[in-house]
Amino acid sequence: MTLSLPQSDVEAAERLAFLAAEIARHAALYHTDDAPEISDADYDALIRQNAALEAAFPHLVRADSPSERVGAAPAAHLAKVAHARAMMSLDNAFADEDVAEFLARVRRFLALPEDAPIALTAEPKIDGLSCSLRYERGRLVQALTRGDGTIGEDVTANVRTIAGIPQQLTGDVPELFEVRGEIYMAKADFAALNARLLAEAEEPEKARQFANPRNAAAGSLRQKDAGVTASRPLKFLAHGWGEASAVPADTQLGLMHAIRDWGLPVSDLLIRVDGLDAALAHYRAIEGSRAELPFDIDGVVYKVDRLDLQARLGSVARAPRWAIAHKFPAERAQTTLKAIDIQVGRTGKLTPVARLEPVGVGGVIVTNATLHNADEIARLGVRPGDRVVLQRAGDVIPQIVENLTRDTPRDPWHFPEACPECGSAAEREPGEVDWRCSGGLICPAQRVERLRHFVSRHALDIEGLGLKQIEDFFRDGLIASPADIFRLNEEQLRARKKDGRVWAANLVAAIDAKRTPPLDRFLFALGIRHVGEVTARDLARRYGSWAAFRAMVDRALEVRAGIARALAESDDKLLARTAKELAAVVETPGVGPEVALALVDFFAEPHNQEALAALLDQCRPADLVFAAKASEVSGKTLVFTGSLETLSRDEAKAQAESLGARVAGSVSAKTDLIIAGPGAGSKLKKAAELGISVIDEAAWQAIVAAAQ
Repeated sequence: MTLSLPQSDVEAAERLAFLAAEIARHAALYHTDDAPEISDADYDALIRQNAALEAAFPHLVRADSPSERVGAAPAAHLAKVAHARAMMSLDNAFADEDVAEFLARVRRFLALPEDAPIALTAEPKIDGLSCSLRYERGRLVQALTRGDGTIGEDVTANVRTIAGIPQQLTGDVPELFEVRGEIYMAKADFAALNARLLAEAEEPEKARQFANPRNAAAGSLRQKDAGVTASRPLKFLAHGWGEASAVPADTQLGLMHAIRDWGLPVSDLLIRVDGLDAALAHYRAIEGSRAELPFDIDGVVYKVDRLDLQARLGSVARAPRWAIAHKFPAERAQTTLKAIDIQVGRTGKLTPVARLEPVGVGGVIVTNATLHNADEIARLGVRPGDRVVLQRAGDVIPQIVENLTRDTPRDPWHFPEACPECGSAAEREPGEVDWRCSGGLICPAQRVERLRHFVSRHALDIEGLGLKQIEDFFRDGLIASPADIFRLNEEQLRARKKDGRVWAANLVAAIDAKRTPPLDRFLFALGIRHVGEVTARDLARRYGSWAAFRAMVDRALEVRAGIARALAESDDKLLARTAKELAAVVETPGVGPEVALALVDFFAEPHNQEALAALLDQCRPADLVFAAKASEVSGKTLVFTGSLETLSRDEAKAQAESLGARVAGSVSAKTDLIIAGPGAGSKLKKAAELGISVIDEAAWQAIVAAAQ
């Protein structure tokens, strides 16, 4: 499918803001909560959309771009530890041409001839949980999950219970060496675990069942009680390394063989291949034997074999340039669509969900699938009773991709015109694909979801106050708005549990601890449409304090008066112009007219004003504190021009970006510094006209060295 690019900077900035927020949300669901909502293929599609937009609009690349981020924040119940070396993610290839382009990029970066041979290693990409094992003098001293790539979760006690991970390495092991790999659960062990959990449950219908081996492995490793981890059949497979006092090989394959010799498991399918054809042949061989492998895999990973070339290639913000994951196509199966149910989200969005005859797809029994929206249902022409094709590209609820009985005579299915939760009218805004409940704050589903969102991990993150407690408190009339949460007291709570005095005291203390949340978390917690984590962070960085933010909102509310007139007169041009004026008042990168309009609409709604006033009596957001600059060129815009003698243009750009600078292709009034080599030409003339500082390559290398 070809991505239709926006026609203006405003549209592109809005889309990039949306993608940043949506990708961050799904990354947290996958990496932190072990509860993904979309398939790997859908997630990868979002990443590709973001990359295409950034390539087309490089001047709009956001500071919190998904291309700069790995994984998600560590879980709250595990200790957080900084990685000595970042645990990076991998870029993905989805077709043979993508692999060919990867090799071409490697050659271009290294300034090698087009036909220069590049040796690669190739190995299966296991669908597990990334883990780093730190050995000192051969003894295991620490184990960390990936976390967000910079900070991981300390799972040392749990990892010590995994039989395949040695506590002491053997042989000539460096003084310090971090082995990195995947914690996983074999298919047979996964099936046996689910069977055991079912047999041990007092009420089988309520038995805990894992959806797939990846979720089972992640949930088993990240337990508070290491004894639970010990009871689960976890395994480990090494695929790389992190910090090391010495590297006893000069190739990827040689080092992996050394790791195997020390006593750690390494894939038997890891080989070295020479060139594209050999790499693709190994990919086909592994793909053909995928079903017979004892563990789940979702692709093949290629890595440049020579370590000196890996060092030269380096990395971008989230991924090394010397490696890529070649993903397998999605798995498919056929089943019968039994019913279409409607779920109501916290913003009132009505989401259709297909209820299916159970079917196995990629080792997982599937009973539900997403139908996305009314347009998708119309496109597929699905109705209860149809025979459908499912596609599963990961460990999540799959999607229906084909209707096999579309031409069978049967009444069409109509999207409901009323909310199934409160009976309010369902509405579809012009230009949107989603239907929404118009009940707003009176809709029980939305009120509970809004409260749940308010206390969620990435909002106020109130420990001990989860979905069950929110639902119970709402049902019993203890809370109806966010302000009510801060009014809860121990006397109300302690009677709700047997011996509940300690629980009540702990919960009230956890609530009190959140009375001065960071400004960005507070804004995100409000549940404003289109204002996700990323946009909330942008707004907080732009204004720094609640007072400054609120002053901007008041100015925008004055402009908003033109919206009512535009709607009354059905004047689309006036509406668009007023929305752009609102975006100009908000004056925040990434916040376009659509987001600005939703933001101001929220503060204009009387019920929201009342609820917000009550909340601010109980909870006051803290001012944002900014971090110091990382180097003398952090935050500056640089231009490289002329011929660089000691490194390629790509390497120079990578150096600049690693120091926090932005590299532009042309000189403008926004340029802060020019690095010029021989043959710089007209750019030097323009720099002189604009009074921009110019240095040579040697001076640039001195800046780089000073920052090391």
